[in-house]
Amino acid sequence: MAEPRAPRDRVELERLLTDLPGPDEAAMAAARARQAELTKPPGSLGRLEDLAVWLHGWRGPSPRLDRVKVIVFAGWHGAVRHGVSAYPAEVTGQMVSNFERGGAAINQLCRSVGAALAVLALRPGEPTGNMLEHPAMDEPAMLEALAAGFAAVDPNLDLVAFGEMGIGNTTAAAALCVALFGGGGDWAGPGTGLDAAGVARKARFIEQALDRHPGARSDPWVALAALGGRELAAIAGAVLAARLNRVPVLLDGFVATAAAAVLARVRDDALAHCCAAHRSAEPGHARLLAALGLEPLLDLRMRLGEGSGAALAIAIVRAALACHAGMATFAEAGVAGASTSIR
Repeated sequence: MAEPRAPRDRVELERLLTDLPGPDEAAMAAARARQAELTKPPGSLGRLEDLAVWLHGWRGPSPRLDRVKVIVFAGWHGAVRHGVSAYPAEVTGQMVSNFERGGAAINQLCRSVGAALAVLALRPGEPTGNMLEHPAMDEPAMLEALAAGFAAVDPNLDLVAFGEMGIGNTTAAAALCVALFGGGGDWAGPGTGLDAAGVARKARFIEQALDRHPGARSDPWVALAALGGRELAAIAGAVLAARLNRVPVLLDGFVATAAAAVLARVRDDALAHCCAAHRSAEPGHARLLAALGLEPLLDLRMRLGEGSGAALAIAIVRAALACHAGMATFAEAGVAGASTSIR
């Protein structure tokens, strides 16, 4: 079967979303049956059991975690000139260089959990448009970024996590959430460390941007182009490619989840292959996870981005699979199982 091709236009994009593969129900049923036979009380490993079943659903009867990768997408945002971030725009490029030199938190976290790391900078140094005057991206630019994310996903991966870097991108994510789920400037948070006055300024900017692009509230693709960023579009494309290739995804924080939410607003079950890695300290993230019906694995009060929370969750997924595959059954261990009756 030929590998799916990155969509070249909106017609191809929407066609791909109408024909998404579902999980392997037989593999999931077999995994649940094995969980019932392992030397533990039923359900006692909690979400580790759910994660093992989830992996079987997307990778088949004998999943492995040999090929695990974190992909960080970087984009530059025109909104930064409006004072919506505590850091200047040039930090985006500086942090990309830091990733490439191995000096960032995500480098250390990937090393600690045995994950490869790739960094993809999208049109380096070229900011998106000023969304108070015109769309952040026109449709061809949005599709270009989406296709870049789509192409970044190796279909042979066992598990993938997506992160981002882009000064100003929590503003884009918050604006996108307003368009997708309603509300207004109350989606704004401190991002890289804004004080109360800065958050209020950011909220006003978001409300003005939504006023400038009313069509974004009724069309998720218009919202992504008008209010998003190249790295958000790339994450949306990467999440779609992962689904088409049956690769399970760990979603990182507010920005990455907002990007994936575009797909969920087009098709309700588009994120069935995704697990929320953590709940970020960015206020909008808890609200967004609730809107998507996603329960995070971790809550460590992190708000770094970079895929950092998703990288940490890789260790939990590895633990889930290790227990599932390595534990003895009651029969193998000669241990009596639970009584079937009360005496």
